[in-house]
Amino acid sequence: MAAMRDALGEVLVSLGARDPKLVVVGADTTGSLKLSAFGTKYPDRFFNVGIAEQNMIGVSAGLALAGKTVIAGTYAVFMPGRAVDQIRNTIAYCKLNVKLIASHGGVSVGPDGGSHQALEDVATMRVIPNMRVIVPSDAISTKKLISAACSSPGPYYIRIARPSSEVIYSEESELSIGKTEVLRDGSDVAIVSNGLLTSRALKAAETLKSQGVSAAVLDSHTVKPLDIETLVRFSRSVCGIVTAEEHNVIGGLGSAVAESLSESRPTRIRRVGVRDVFGESGETEELMAKYGVTERDISEAAMKLVKER
Repeated sequence: MAAMRDALGEVLVSLGARDPKLVVVGADTTGSLKLSAFGTKYPDRFFNVGIAEQNMIGVSAGLALAGKTVIAGTYAVFMPGRAVDQIRNTIAYCKLNVKLIASHGGVSVGPDGGSHQALEDVATMRVIPNMRVIVPSDAISTKKLISAACSSPGPYYIRIARPSSEVIYSEESELSIGKTEVLRDGSDVAIVSNGLLTSRALKAAETLKSQGVSAAVLDSHTVKPLDIETLVRFSRSVCGIVTAEEHNVIGGLGSAVAESLSESRPTRIRRVGVRDVFGESGETEELMAKYGVTERDISEAAMKLVKER
């Protein structure tokens, strides 16, 4: 188990040593996101603007125009929630070199409740032109994908989760933005997931195996640009695809997969995610169960596809 937030702090310190133009901007959540680790090491390149998310985006834009590589971070419910206009018109429209890091996505936020559980942020960000959208699945992929984003010019939205999660990748794993990782091959059904749902998808695949079903598991950490080639390849060999995400089923990974395959290769799809409702206060695992984003929900959705073929 490891926390994506800890990984975020560690990778920024490492990147800061290699790139003197890297700066970090926060909005009064720098301690929670572990951005303060960068501030301790490089105080002259660290800016906390306070509870002023719109201003954070403006400051980030100015720094990017001055030639800096900018990391701007806060909670997902506040970014894009409070600053979508500034993100659209200042960062994305101008293709500025700003990497937006949003933590505390989904109902796994827990006791903070529905007001702090972002379930619409991926949908909001993926429809903005020039914005690339990344949802890492563990601490190691968080480091690798943030590193890749920082070496690529232009705007990114990278969404991480609050709780510690199971480590899926090794330090030797090679991840590429825009390329789906095939974590497990299978011939009956394919599970396409990201974020905290990827470790649950792997567990669901084990459950399905015990029931005689061969399930592939694909980590679609890049929601935009989506790896359509890999999706089409698997759609040709399985009876259907299950998408799994800690997000509203409307507008996120499930919608992206369905939209793309409807044009490339129409495929039977079942979406596992929050069913267009707000969250509530509770412990992480009980909320994941209540809102239908567990390994059981994934395996049941896959079994339905297999039985209906």
